[in-house]
Amino acid sequence: MTVIFSKKCEIGLQSVLFLSTQKEGTLFDARKISEKVKQPKEFVSKILQILTKSGIVGSKKGKKGGFFLSKSASEIRLIEIVIAIDGKSVFENCVLGFPGCSNEKPCPVHDEWGKLREETYKMLSKETLADLKIKTLNKLISL
Repeated sequence: MTVIFSKKCEIGLQSVLFLSTQKEGTLFDARKISEKVKQPKEFVSKILQILTKSGIVGSKKGKKGGFFLSKSASEIRLIEIVIAIDGKSVFENCVLGFPGCSNEKPCPVHDEWGKLREETYKMLSKETLADLKIKTLNKLISL
């Protein structure tokens, strides 16, 4: 269960991480990716289309088509995927959903959440997909 990101975002992160472990330019159809991340093909396909529009993932149509990273894994950070799918508002809006939550009118967890939100943003912005390759491979093997 996620606390911060949508299920779409989780699957997008997993799908892109999978692609980052493969030989650059290798094409994978949505079925193969969905098998690797253990999610429904239709859902994975829709998410990959969002990531294609954002320029993180590329696609080739046709019988021998599929999805691939449109940039090198060393040029992509997890924050790009989160913003492409969930938007930057996940780091700007109140975690409890209170309208008008601000430093002047904080919700009950505003101060603590602000610290966590900043740390999360930094962590997702720090390492590239290439930096996470070994950890990703180890996780995919255990699925």
